[in-house]
Amino acid sequence: MDLVESGSVGGFFALRTTPPEGGGAHRPLARLYVGEDGPLTARVDRVAARLGTPERRVAASIAHLGLAARLWSTAIGPAALYGRFPDLAPGELHWDGALTSPDDLWWSGSATRPATVDELAAVVLEAHLVPLHAALRRDGGISPRLLWGNAGSALAGSLRELSRWAAVHRRPDAAERAAALVSGLLARPELAGTVRGPRLRRSSCCLYYRCPGGGLCGDCVFDHAPRTGLEARPPAP
Repeated sequence: MDLVESGSVGGFFALRTTPPEGGGAHRPLARLYVGEDGPLTARVDRVAARLGTPERRVAASIAHLGLAARLWSTAIGPAALYGRFPDLAPGELHWDGALTSPDDLWWSGSATRPATVDELAAVVLEAHLVPLHAALRRDGGISPRLLWGNAGSALAGSLRELSRWAAVHRRPDAAERAAALVSGLLARPELAGTVRGPRLRRSSCCLYYRCPGGGLCGDCVFDHAPRTGLEARPPAP
């Protein structure tokens, strides 16, 4: 299993196995999941400021979408390429929400797991996404349907990136394995119906269109951005 090669698929697939140079405020994700919400709250704050959105649930959704994509990609990439993937136990996967890939995630473990749908679901969906969703719901009013829609969209996005990489690098075996794994994961009850059709278009919206200057994502459920009601608001004094 070559994490350098799997990281070359794209930025979301990169996974550090040593602490970033210069240190960082990395904490095991296990601490977030048991209630140490400060880093996640700070992350949502930063996303809200960057996007200029007054709606916290919008910032929480976009922050979640990025982390979900990282969690899926760092597992699905090696699984598709090598038939095994890192055992990303929450106590061994360290996150700094102030950083971006590849420096945001640092894996201190060494164990691997076989690339099966059940193993991927246990490591990513059950050990990470379920408690991450609970943490985000503690932060504010964000619906479970939106969060699972984000999770399905992030998984589909990982498949698209892997498929493009595999075509360029002539790895049809990796593309086929990725497609089979993702298909199985999307059949899980939590993810069933979150994306649909051959283009894997999502059935919910991440709310990015509600940001000032925001638009629709490539897999958005909408064909045209709904009116938000924010357009008519006068500027703040």
